[in-house]
Amino acid sequence: MNTIPRPLVRMNQTFVATHAILYLLTSHLVFLVLPIIIGLTSVLINYNPLFVIGKKFLKKPMFDYIQEDKAQQRFNQILALSMFSLAFISFIINQMLLSYIFAIMVFLASTIALMGFCIGCFIHYQYHMWKYRRSLVKA
Repeated sequence: MNTIPRPLVRMNQTFVATHAILYLLTSHLVFLVLPIIIGLTSVLINYNPLFVIGKKFLKKPMFDYIQEDKAQQRFNQILALSMFSLAFISFIINQMLLSYIFAIMVFLASTIALMGFCIGCFIHYQYHMWKYRRSLVKA
């Protein structure tokens, strides 16, 4: 399967945004650790527990929903995982301002994605266009 139903993508974005804002409001490390664990399982072993849970709540068959590209969503997951990990590392080395900045970045990106504009998708597209233009110069 090379696509993911949009409701599952939205659920993941909501999870990311919720954990980022809860970390910003409480400074509890658990709100960074949980998304890191889920992000690692998603990226490393291609298993997202949120999707397993979310599939149970889909009312229609998965392919009846608007589909999102799995490779694109994986890229976005890597970005979110990176931001959460950097926030965690910053917390551990007692750089709270930096930790909050990374958490704000992931919160804004996921919230803006929920509103309809995917910053990660834009970055992914620009990266591929850069690679394409670079290949033309070499040829």
